Amino acid sequence: MTLRALGLLLLVTGTLYGGLLQAAQIESVRLWRAPDNTRLVFDLTGPADHKLFTLSNPERIVIDISGARFAASTGDLPLQNTPLTGLRSAPRDGSDLRVVLDLSREVKPKSFSLPPNQQHGHRLVIDLYDNEPRPDLPATAEPSASPLPQTPTRSVSEAGQRDIIVALDAGHGGEDPGAIGHNKAREKDVVLAIARETKALIDAEPGFKAVLVRTGDYFIPLRKRTEIARKHNADLFVSIHADAFTRPSAFGASVYALSDRGATSETARLLADRENRSDLIGGVGGVSLDNRDQVLASVLLDLSMTATLSASLDVGQQVLGSIGKLTPLHKRRVEQAGFMVLKSPDIPSILVETGFISNPGEARKLVTRSHQQGLARAMHSGIRSYFHRNPPPGTRIAALKSNGQLAQGPREHMVTRGDTLSMIATRYEVSLASLRQANGLGNDQIRVGQVLKVPAGNMLVKNDP
Repeated sequence: MTLRALGLLLLVTGTLYGGLLQAAQIESVRLWRAPDNTRLVFDLTGPADHKLFTLSNPERIVIDISGARFAASTGDLPLQNTPLTGLRSAPRDGSDLRVVLDLSREVKPKSFSLPPNQQHGHRLVIDLYDNEPRPDLPATAEPSASPLPQTPTRSVSEAGQRDIIVALDAGHGGEDPGAIGHNKAREKDVVLAIARETKALIDAEPGFKAVLVRTGDYFIPLRKRTEIARKHNADLFVSIHADAFTRPSAFGASVYALSDRGATSETARLLADRENRSDLIGGVGGVSLDNRDQVLASVLLDLSMTATLSASLDVGQQVLGSIGKLTPLHKRRVEQAGFMVLKSPDIPSILVETGFISNPGEARKLVTRSHQQGLARAMHSGIRSYFHRNPPPGTRIAALKSNGQLAQGPREHMVTRGDTLSMIATRYEVSLASLRQANGLGNDQIRVGQVLKVPAGNMLVKNDP
């Protein structure tokens, strides 16, 4: 080989080798606050190794990233209500990068890398766990090692009778936006809005109380969602979604319960697979999905779910029927699939697909507050109807039912095609005049989808001897 040929070979080899070692660039930094932790995400142009350590006096976290460059803007990071007071970076040892997080208090850091997905490329995730949970929001502690749930204190109303607790789980959040629909509508935003509307209605119902599993825009692993519901000793777990499908033409709302024998339809299987991948999209901080102890625990828990599954199907059908009065249904029965988030042995659990955000028509409705409120009213109506028929022992609703003080039928009626005001009055055994007065109607004209208040004395009737 001539000297010229050797030089060309070295030049080409060096160029290729240099390309392989090209520095990963931090393109953006994103920040979310959760009840018990703060998540910081660095978006990278490629994979990069990192090391993390802490320093005290003052409190700092140092992250050394191999072969990286910092090219992100950090001026608009929402640092309020987080332990972070600042972020700075500088080159280190020529080719590496050092990032320093300045803190107002001590935290427990955890870091891990995430591979690319449909929404993002390579990411470095830094989770900063509070040493003490914030008192204003429910903590999201690690699940107990025992498969048997602990029993916390329930909300108590009057005369020592507790409220019925409904846990509302807005799907996805934070790093995991869920499905992206028409005009970039994000599932995580839509379902959180619906969950908040539903909570307001449930909280206004005597004898009921709702808790939000996710109170803001942050990520919660699937198993932690059910753990939060269990901490509140919920009587029902409702996971709210607005998913996408392979065909934009797919439309309609659905309700799902857990299946231990496979999905009832191809749609159910695909949606369950998509939702169960949320932990991989949002990152579970190193929790192994192949952990055999978790699998064994899941099997043991599943064995005790027969009664819970029956109740899930029952309440699911009530909710599905109510939603069907507002919007078209994808299926007219409760479907079943292996949704991880529904695997609670002690809590009836359903997953509500409020519509397909991948369908342009449904996406336009799902982002409007009026439709979100309609869906909330429908879910509230179905939940209330189920518990009025099946109140848990020790609740105020159970006591009212046993004393004959609980009237049958809903407090509200959603108008469907063919309804007239006189027919509704006859159905609920109230006068036409009282129905008009309760709803401020000047005449008998009503419209499909309108929700009418039925004057029934807040569902309580006098029980004369």
